[in-house]
Amino acid sequence: MLSIIIPSYNEEGNVAKCASVVSKLLSENGIDYELVFVNDGSKDRTWDIISNLARNDEHIVGVNFSRNFGKESAIFAGLETAKGDACVLLDCDLQFPPEVIIEMYNIWKNNDVDIVEGRKNSRGKENPVYKFFSLWFYKMINKSSGLDMEAASDFKLLDRAVVDSLNAMPERLTFFRAMSSWVGYKTERVYFDVADREIGESKWSVKGLFKFAINSITSFTSAPLQIVTVCGVITFIFSVILGLHTLIKKLIGASAVGFSTVIILQLLTSSIIMFSLGIIGFYLSKIYEEIKQRPRYIIRDIIRKDDEEKKNGKD
Repeated sequence: MLSIIIPSYNEEGNVAKCASVVSKLLSENGIDYELVFVNDGSKDRTWDIISNLARNDEHIVGVNFSRNFGKESAIFAGLETAKGDACVLLDCDLQFPPEVIIEMYNIWKNNDVDIVEGRKNSRGKENPVYKFFSLWFYKMINKSSGLDMEAASDFKLLDRAVVDSLNAMPERLTFFRAMSSWVGYKTERVYFDVADREIGESKWSVKGLFKFAINSITSFTSAPLQIVTVCGVITFIFSVILGLHTLIKKLIGASAVGFSTVIILQLLTSSIIMFSLGIIGFYLSKIYEEIKQRPRYIIRDIIRKDDEEKKNGKD
């Protein structure tokens, strides 16, 4: 069976269409499937629509969070709920073309492959500022982790062995896109063009994307901590050069009058120290979040048609 995991946040206009399009596609290709919709604390009618679909269609599973925990949590909730031999991550707005799922499935089914990764040929219509920061973000991840994330996406097919490996990872702060590459396994790639969003607007704000980028970088790599070391080395070199310059001036009787040099040096070193403390403090806050061992998410409801029928039968 193939499980399609679909994180959903305020997608009342897309849920029914997504279910219809994907169900029809998989049925026409003779693929046994389940659609796992994860409602990430939506404020609109998203959960009402998902729950209604799940109660009336044996192929649909509805998972409802107690509040908004974020897309990363929704992805892992879907992975832990899914029962398929393989899982595919799909966005509810269908910007990832569903027909590529068939290509992924055939590659997985007919080859010794554990991961079929969707790579973007183009990013579709995108804010230039967002595009710039996305490229900057992935270049940083590439250099710090050694993984090729340049055109990566969450649109992937994962074999059950890969899903079990991801579910076994204990960390609370996750970055699925990188973690699913880090685990290794045999991987093939397919390429696709991102479609335009037909209904609604993107739920990502500039602030949300910036926060996601910072959390992803710090949860997956220690690269920002190396900036502290680099700043320390640069400051040391600058201090040695300035110290030698001051000493030579003193010896030849041409030392500078006043404290301008001292003040500039103090401001520079103080700024670097505060910047470095900020980075270290951020990592400490992440360690604090991890050691509390709170769950990644809290599930309020899980609805399956079979479970609902058994419940009604007992009543």
